[in-house]
Amino acid sequence: MKLTHGLGRVVVLFGGNSAEREVSLRSGAAVLAALERSGVDVIGYDPADGGLVGLEALAPDRVFIALHGRGGEDGTLQGALELLGIPYTGSGVLASALGMDKQRTKLVWQALGLPTPESLMLAADSNWEEIVATLGLPLIVKPVHEGSTLGITIVDSRETLEAAYREAARYDARVMAERFISGEEYTVSLLEERVLPAIRVEVPSGFYDYEAKYNSDDTRYHLPCGLDAEQEAALGALCRQAFEAVGGEGWGRVDVMRDAQGKFWLIEVNTSPGMTDHSLVPQAAAHAGMGFDELVLRILRTTLESRQA
Repeated sequence: MKLTHGLGRVVVLFGGNSAEREVSLRSGAAVLAALERSGVDVIGYDPADGGLVGLEALAPDRVFIALHGRGGEDGTLQGALELLGIPYTGSGVLASALGMDKQRTKLVWQALGLPTPESLMLAADSNWEEIVATLGLPLIVKPVHEGSTLGITIVDSRETLEAAYREAARYDARVMAERFISGEEYTVSLLEERVLPAIRVEVPSGFYDYEAKYNSDDTRYHLPCGLDAEQEAALGALCRQAFEAVGGEGWGRVDVMRDAQGKFWLIEVNTSPGMTDHSLVPQAAAHAGMGFDELVLRILRTTLESRQA
């Protein structure tokens, strides 16, 4: 028997056409199974199969967005759902588009005086010596509009910088270089007004790349994160401020580095985080006493609230 929970018919959107398709399929399958276990009238739908026409034909009362990357996390889908009048999970058009653009997110943070590493945009004709002179070594090169660390390279020498640019440019026409922060990596998940426990991520290779995020069993997730109560509260407050700065709503995640002097540096914001068995938001929620099925329902229920113009 289906229990609507006051949610009506729900469609979980997953898959899509972005470079993060495989991760999205895993996230969506987990969310779909959780909602089925909770008795929600739910169906899964891959926009790659029938686009918005196919989605509209399903007549959803609301959708759970489990899409990652461009076409699902960057504001384009959110705008379409606004026009169709279909409530959806996560941030609105502006925050989704801004959060997907790492460089412009940093510009907003910098304008507000929030700590984020210095960065420069790259091009095929960039002066590589000047880039190194400005940012120092090591530095990190990344596509501006990709997630899941796709196309990212840590650069240790001037000689490898141009090759790193070319690798990132395979994923995106816009590529950036960022001063590399050596230290501990943290991630903070946010659910409505709640800041969930911080996680410290430890990777044997030293780089939290695609393999470490989604496939490796060697990655260690420290919960509790090892910070004292005052430090963790300060980190949570910083991440809340960073999320709200881009207009984030509902739920999301902020990734942070902590340098050798103990200073936190904002790296990026995620407005449609992963929900796989390796993902960080479910781990943080579990540590706070919230099971996966409850977490999924809590996220979905945020669609019951009116999105303010």
